[in-house]
Amino acid sequence: MPELIIIIAAVIVSWLVFTWLIKVVKASIATAIIVTIIVLLLQLLFGVEPSELWQQITQLPQTIWQLVDGK
Repeated sequence: MPELIIIIAAVIVSWLVFTWLIKVVKASIATAIIVTIIVLLLQLLFGVEPSELWQQITQLPQTIWQLVDGK
């Protein structure tokens, strides 16, 4: 009888972890598709290269700090 309870608990935990993993993968794929579409639109409509976009993203913390600091 205790073995049956342990097996049932293991199945329930496994199912919960599996469903959580599926949700995470779906969210990750959706985010990747959205980012890809945004980068593609920026490139096609405005001629912004991905390297230029990446440069601005990496400089964003510094820019925000300068705005907060007032320099």
